[in-house]
Amino acid sequence: MSVPYETAAYEPPESPESPEEHLTRLLGRALNSFELPDETIGRLEGALAHDSSLHSAHHSAGLHRETYRHTWLLADGSALTLWELVHNTTPGGAPQHEVYVDAEELRAAGARLPLPPDPPEFELPMVMQLSPVLEPRHVYVPDDSADHARRLLRRAENPDRPGAKTAALLATACAHQITQAFGRPCRAGRAGLCFSLYEHAFLLHDGQEISLWEVEHTATPDGRHMCEVYTTEDAARDAMERRAAQMS
Repeated sequence: MSVPYETAAYEPPESPESPEEHLTRLLGRALNSFELPDETIGRLEGALAHDSSLHSAHHSAGLHRETYRHTWLLADGSALTLWELVHNTTPGGAPQHEVYVDAEELRAAGARLPLPPDPPEFELPMVMQLSPVLEPRHVYVPDDSADHARRLLRRAENPDRPGAKTAALLATACAHQITQAFGRPCRAGRAGLCFSLYEHAFLLHDGQEISLWEVEHTATPDGRHMCEVYTTEDAARDAMERRAAQMS
């Protein structure tokens, strides 16, 4: 069943929707939602985050056409986009909604309307470009990631470790990935002095990605293992070199 907007302009929801709620609302108002492949709908189940933006718009003599890009961040770290076409068939008439899996299908549907076609790249004068959704850099595993971040920050012993602002952001983490970073020698200074560097990448509920860099080393007076945490790789590597130099 088609659920028209109250106005032709894009109206964001009054309160944040979950990815599932947003998908349900989109499919509920699209006249052709039954044409979407089952595989596409299945991939969107369990999406972690979503983003919507107005991609192009044209209004002329009571007729209008808008296109929207809806992108979901999936649990496997990939992104999936659906394209929505909103238009009216008579001047001042109620808007109708259609949804497509790729931009070519969207262009073909828009070409049927009694309005000038979009030029290549959809660069219309009225286009409003919002921040694009970037594909994530990591393959995340949904887990108790907020607790992992809390424990990581708690065991950090360096005075310049990330503070309360970072901790508050990571309290919304919904997935994470840990990888060991290489690129410089992991053994330096006196014999038996070891350094290891790990990236803890976190995915937040809003799709934002944040990484913390953990240095584990034995550059301590009694040779015990010590953990330090930094917000950038450069800061972590500088700390490794500084610690090694102090123990040479």
